[in-house]
Amino acid sequence: MRPGRIQLDGGTLETAWWGPGPAEAPTIILLHEGLGCIALWRDVPKRLAEATGWGVFAYSRFGYGDSDATPLPRPMTYMHDEAQTVLAQVLRTAGIQRSVLLGHSDGGSIAAIYAGHKPDPGLLGLVTIAAHFIVEELNLDSIRRIKAEYDTGTLRPRLARYHRNVDTAFRGWNDAWLDPRFRDFDITGSLPNIEVPILALQGAVDPYGTDKQLHVFQASVSAPITVQLIDDAKHSPHLEAADKTLAAITSFIATLPLGAET
Repeated sequence: MRPGRIQLDGGTLETAWWGPGPAEAPTIILLHEGLGCIALWRDVPKRLAEATGWGVFAYSRFGYGDSDATPLPRPMTYMHDEAQTVLAQVLRTAGIQRSVLLGHSDGGSIAAIYAGHKPDPGLLGLVTIAAHFIVEELNLDSIRRIKAEYDTGTLRPRLARYHRNVDTAFRGWNDAWLDPRFRDFDITGSLPNIEVPILALQGAVDPYGTDKQLHVFQASVSAPITVQLIDDAKHSPHLEAADKTLAAITSFIATLPLGAET
């Protein structure tokens, strides 16, 4: 891993690279979940770089990991803001040329919004893991339970090992999702505009969403899409069923046309 930092309009983000740089090979861009950061990808970036021969780039969004903080409360549009404003700055500043976006949970939603926002000639494909396209009551019930665990259990000190601003990381995500206005969250309007091949993955026993999310995604796109439920996996199949999940991602990436270097 090659750690680094990039300066954007809103502050400084921590970053990390694995494998070749963007001038040598396409890049897999990792977009973490609502409580994630670079470190919480564990060994996934290293394994992806080794399996594909591509570079892998990850960053912690504002308020997460060792990146700068962000004001609270987060707006109800925080995923759209990340996709339509921040992510483009990240890709440009990091010198990314040809890429696949790989997003988990909130990161998957952000990746889908970005891919459907406006054409990116360097974007080769899209991989989502446990992404949310609409709000489900099952999802909200799990988020209510994790709030209680954060307030009275061991979750806060566990997360504090990974986030410089742990309350910002947790409250920014949890408070937004539990705001009554967030029930209107629906990104299906962005999905028909996605022009690149898609792999959509979800754990078969995900407590944060049912397979309805995959059905909605599949029904909303015209781009080629493969959907797959990962048996015995919950919300993080890349960690809970790593071999099966990473094999699916590697196989998908191997089918992609590489496009022209920019």
